[in-house]
Amino acid sequence: MSTDRGRPRARRSPTSGRATIYSVAERAGVSIATVSRVLSGTAVTSPEATERVLKAAHELAYVPQNSAKSLASARYQTHAVVIGSLDGPYYSELLMGYEEVAARHDQELLLVVADLPRRARTLADLRARVDGVMIAQMDIPAEEIAALAALIPVVVVGRTRLEGCDVVISESTDTANALTRHLIDVHGRRRLVFVGDPDQSSDVAARHAGFQAALTESGLDPVAEPLRVPYTEQGGDAAVALVLGLPSRPDALVCANDEVALALGAGLRRRSIVPGADLSLTGWDDVTAARYVRPGLTTARQPVREMGGRAAELLHRRVGGSAGPVGQHVLATEAVIRQSCGCPD
Repeated sequence: MSTDRGRPRARRSPTSGRATIYSVAERAGVSIATVSRVLSGTAVTSPEATERVLKAAHELAYVPQNSAKSLASARYQTHAVVIGSLDGPYYSELLMGYEEVAARHDQELLLVVADLPRRARTLADLRARVDGVMIAQMDIPAEEIAALAALIPVVVVGRTRLEGCDVVISESTDTANALTRHLIDVHGRRRLVFVGDPDQSSDVAARHAGFQAALTESGLDPVAEPLRVPYTEQGGDAAVALVLGLPSRPDALVCANDEVALALGAGLRRRSIVPGADLSLTGWDDVTAARYVRPGLTTARQPVREMGGRAAELLHRRVGGSAGPVGQHVLATEAVIRQSCGCPD
């Protein structure tokens, strides 16, 4: 008989019609004790076993018997916020917005920076420590988030629709289209390049879609494929060499976010290429530095703090049982025109 650390695997429960701990154990190929440890977070299990149990629980729609009581009473009075990094202004704004609303509901905030090697274990542990989870980390696979959402309320920020989760995003496609059309129609730009990786996140993909649609509407083709650089300041530094290495220099650079745009602009100025004069440059987010750098950065204002607050309110309601069906919540953005696109002061 196959075993899990010396223990016999669970046999199928005689109960039928609904998922039980027996059926989860059988689906995952582990013991009942292992299922209990993973779902309660009371002991360490291997990342592989943890992933199998969470996946099986999600597929079978299994909810532990004590889950409803724990969630309804919100006995921890704590929410977890899972992010991939503490770098950059985006996360600080998001966290401030979240904390403002959470404080009004007397909820503590547990900040989790989940790196890849221990992510499965970290997410599993949250079930026994908090009442709900907000996830703002872009590279967590959808199936991992769905498995967690089968056990505890989850709100996701900056991603497209995910099964079983509320999602908070900002509008990207239309505003990216408007920014790109501004460069084409007002400044006569014809060799436009998108700087950022649409495969990194759904919001960058939406911005790229708006960019592409504007080119199509204007009868233009992109100079090249997107410059697929990281969604960070370091990505902007890397983009400088890529831009200068293109066979035909672009006359407009539409960046996935302000960090990339600001670093790219600084690198170009060091090479005596001035945004706004020699080419157009735009970003996304409207971070504080975008307003004070010279030339001022043309960008899109994204309500990041409001997104954090909306996520906190949704999670509070979801934990308390007062929320309706899960859904996608879209917040408006707006183009902010400054000098880096070529407009005067």
